[in-house]
Amino acid sequence: MPELWHDFFLMVGGSAAALTGLVFVALSINPRTIGNDATHRYRAIGTLNGYMVAFGICAFGLIQGQNGQVMGLGWIAAAIYALIVYDYGFNRAQEVGRSNVELKSSRVLFGNALYVAQIAGATMLVLGVADGVAVASVAMIVTLAFTTSGAWLLLMGVDRPPAVEPEVTPREP
Repeated sequence: MPELWHDFFLMVGGSAAALTGLVFVALSINPRTIGNDATHRYRAIGTLNGYMVAFGICAFGLIQGQNGQVMGLGWIAAAIYALIVYDYGFNRAQEVGRSNVELKSSRVLFGNALYVAQIAGATMLVLGVADGVAVASVAMIVTLAFTTSGAWLLLMGVDRPPAVEPEVTPREP
């Protein structure tokens, strides 16, 4: 019964939209620094994507007249998309390297587990288990907190000096 979750989707969707805007403004202050560092760039993409996916799931959950199975299928698709973007960013940042912040695989594994928990809860919902929406919703709330911590790590990492100093060409006398 998706209508029972109306207020939850309204609150979380509004929060995700507001956080997306705040992070976007914060990122716009240092676009060159973020764009030139692979870890910053992909963390920014993952953060914005995490918020926007949560917003999309909540917006989809507010559509009237749908049943739990339809809502669950939309949630599964959105969470799988978010998981792919999140993992792609981590893998690309590792391939490119040259960052002034360390990538931690334990952080990525935890983020993956949160998206998988959303997928599992949404799958329960598709299968008719009403508690699936509670599982997926708790995972979404923790994902938003986790995404916010990623945004904080990004913003704090931007102020760090580069790990690799740019090459300086000596001048001729």
